[in-house]
Amino acid sequence: MKAVRLHAIGDIRCDNIEIPVPHGEELLLKVGACGVCGSDLPRTFEHGTSSGKYPLTIGHEFAGEVVAVGEKADKSLIGAKGAIFPLIPCRKCDPCVTGKYAMCENYDYLGSRSDGGFAEYCLIPSAWHLIRSQSAPMELLAMTEPACVAQHAVRRAKVTAGQCVVIFGAGPIGIMAARWVRIFGAEPILVDIVAEKVAFAKEKGFMAVNSREEELLGAIRTYNRGRLADAAIEGTGSGKALVSCVESVHAGGCISLLGNPMGNTEIPLKIHSMMLRKEVEINGVWNSSRAPYPVDEWKYTVRMMDEGKFEAADLITDRPSHEELPAILKELKDGTRKSIKVMCI
Repeated sequence: MKAVRLHAIGDIRCDNIEIPVPHGEELLLKVGACGVCGSDLPRTFEHGTSSGKYPLTIGHEFAGEVVAVGEKADKSLIGAKGAIFPLIPCRKCDPCVTGKYAMCENYDYLGSRSDGGFAEYCLIPSAWHLIRSQSAPMELLAMTEPACVAQHAVRRAKVTAGQCVVIFGAGPIGIMAARWVRIFGAEPILVDIVAEKVAFAKEKGFMAVNSREEELLGAIRTYNRGRLADAAIEGTGSGKALVSCVESVHAGGCISLLGNPMGNTEIPLKIHSMMLRKEVEINGVWNSSRAPYPVDEWKYTVRMMDEGKFEAADLITDRPSHEELPAILKELKDGTRKSIKVMCI
């Protein structure tokens, strides 16, 4: 089979390797589609794999069809299609036993610690990692992981019907967060400094602001009947965007920190004081929730996809083959390719 593997930092290749064989509770998945995450670029060109294992097949945003199972797995799963939850929790540490799998103290992960989805086939640890779908297209199912991260950020911002929510970052995660905001009954405003992203968000039917060209707080008040926002989602990792979040919400507002920090975050004295005076609530976001209570965000997302109530495949702008993917990753890293979402098929 073909597999896009990282052999060393910066050394990414499309290899021909043997198709793995499932054992025990493992499932062999024929991968239908796998998306490029923003984290795949620093993993490939700066930091390397999290496990130190090389070569390693990267890619963690994927979906597919079960074509074989191990001797301890349910054979009726052959033919099942769905999205793959890539986190492999230890199920023994305190976070795991309370259902906080994303905070597992000894986890494995498909695509960064173990072989992932940029391949024609992938071994899945067990049926628990397969969120079955009844009808959603494969490309849409491959968007489940980032869709769940976006949904989790919206939940952490405590969004409720009738609110106004400002989302910093108009890339795929930001637009998906905006779609969840609408599903939850609130109204989003997307903010970015890249004109192409602002234009793309507007094409998708959202209020979007280029904060380099427009006065942000004035735009928020105009859109929200003279009031500041009820909640903000910081999705860029920029300290300046965090400052804007604090300025954008009214007293008692909620801020959800989604973006991985781009460096040391400095908060000016004025903004620190504003955080206190406004008594803003700030919540961190890490991955998504697979626990059954209060909501299994993965099952909910796939159900919404099956029912046609959540769309994300329209964000895909590039569909390279496995052979084309290494070169495209380099172009994305160099900035010579401008893409909204790249999906390897």
